[in-house]
Amino acid sequence: MSDIVDTAVAAGSFKTLVAAVQAAGLVDTLKSAGPFTVFAPTDAAFAKLPAGTVEGLLADIPRLTAVLTYHVVAGKVMAADAMKVHSAKTVQGQDITIGHEGGVTINGAKVTQADIVCDNGVIHVIDSVILPKS
Repeated sequence: MSDIVDTAVAAGSFKTLVAAVQAAGLVDTLKSAGPFTVFAPTDAAFAKLPAGTVEGLLADIPRLTAVLTYHVVAGKVMAADAMKVHSAKTVQGQDITIGHEGGVTINGAKVTQADIVCDNGVIHVIDSVILPKS
């Protein structure tokens, strides 16, 4: 098995996320012991953002860091555990809303693949980027 960052790189569908994690200086954190639960938007999810959003975030590292850490929950939360709760506190500090109708959603973003187990946590793939309240 490998850690969260190496798993995301190997998957090939998280190039934007990995580039953002690198730009924000979060690689070492997401390679540490954790455990972490990462709600990982695919490249297609980032592509759904309005034009210029990703570039704007990459130019504003504090905001980028806030957005990325809003996708991370401390601890290893498997899908079966997520089905038992309706919210979770993110590493960023704000809560995310967990929905259960028609599958699991995170702030309305659909979990398209769950429980990708890594050495230091778990990845759940989501179909949209979730943004914290500013």
